[in-house]
Amino acid sequence: MVLHADLRGGALLREALAAHEAAADGLFRGIRHSGARDPHPECLSIPGRGAEGLYADPDFRAGVALLGERGYTYDTWHYHHQNLAFADLARAVPGTTMVLDHFGTPLGVGPYAGQREAIFSQWQRDIEAIARCPNVVAKLGGLAMPDNGFGWNLRDRPASSDELLEAQARYYHHAIACFGPERCLFESNFPVDKRSLPYGVYWNAMKKLAARYSPAEQQAMFHDNAQRIYRL
Repeated sequence: MVLHADLRGGALLREALAAHEAAADGLFRGIRHSGARDPHPECLSIPGRGAEGLYADPDFRAGVALLGERGYTYDTWHYHHQNLAFADLARAVPGTTMVLDHFGTPLGVGPYAGQREAIFSQWQRDIEAIARCPNVVAKLGGLAMPDNGFGWNLRDRPASSDELLEAQARYYHHAIACFGPERCLFESNFPVDKRSLPYGVYWNAMKKLAARYSPAEQQAMFHDNAQRIYRL
C-alpha cells in the first residue's frame, strides 16, 4: 500500500506514519504526496493540487528524508515543467527512494497545445538529469490522460495499441535508456487512462514495446523491479 500524508507535517507526520503502519497490517510501503501544480489549472481536466514550490520547501524535504530513514518510498506526480525542481529534490534527499510517476506528465493542452516537439526535447534533457540521481526510479505509463493532449479521449473509438506505440514509444525508450531497465517499472494509470483506451489494449502495447529488450530486462520491468522497490 502506498498511502498519503502531508510530508510537511513534522511531528504530525510521524504520528500519521505510525497510524498508517498500524492500520496497514504490514502492507504499508510508502507515501505519495503529489507535487503537480500548473499556472493554468482551468485548462486541465485533472489539475494538480500541489503547493507552490513544494519540492524546495525545507519542511517537505525533511518529510521526504524521514521516509527514507523509515525504509519507505516517496511517490510523486507532477508536470513536465517541474522536472528540474524534482531533480533538485532528489539530489537534496539522496537517502530516500523516489518513484517518478507518469514520465513527469508532458502536457499537450491549453497553452501547451501545438508545442509537443519543443516540450519533448526539453523533457528528454530533464529526464536525463533526473536519471543521474541514483535514488530515483521511473514508472513507465500514464501518458493517455486527456491532459497529455493526444486527443484519444475525444474520439468515438479508443486508441489501438499500435496507435499508442506510434505516438508514445519514444518516451518509453528514452526513459529506459536513461534509467536502465533495472530502474524502470511499467504502470497502467487506470482508471484514469480509460478515457483514452481500454486496459487490455494498453498492456498489449506494452508487450509490443518491450519486445526489443531481453527476457531478463522484460522480467525486471514487468515484475522484479516493482517487487524489489515496494518490497512485495
